[in-house]
Amino acid sequence: MKKLSLLGLTVLLGACQSMQSAPKASLDGEVFYLQRSTLPPTATLSVSLQDVSLADAPAIVLDEQKGQVKGQVPLPFHLSYDPAQVKPGHRYSVSARIEVDGKLMFITTENHAVQLDGKDPQPLKIRVDAVR
Repeated sequence: MKKLSLLGLTVLLGACQSMQSAPKASLDGEVFYLQRSTLPPTATLSVSLQDVSLADAPAIVLDEQKGQVKGQVPLPFHLSYDPAQVKPGHRYSVSARIEVDGKLMFITTENHAVQLDGKDPQPLKIRVDAVR
């Protein structure tokens, strides 16, 4: 009985490890804007990879990077995703926003489509425009 319990536990732990080590793919890029201005030290950058297939439903976020801006534009980002989540026929996009003290200052205004087939050009160049 002890051997059977030990064997069951070993199988369970092996399954957990294989779930954690699922292969990840990534997108690297830079966020930039055309205005000649510097960002204050309180600025934050959010970049997300989304499934935007359904027009009448919120986008599904596959990964998001959020954090304090370090330096000035171009601002680097790194997004990871599980290729098993990529569905044939779906549309995927990368969007970005820059906020200062909780106030939106810059946001993507164009669709930045990605295929997630391993052939997307990297680094991605994501332009954000000033919010008026």
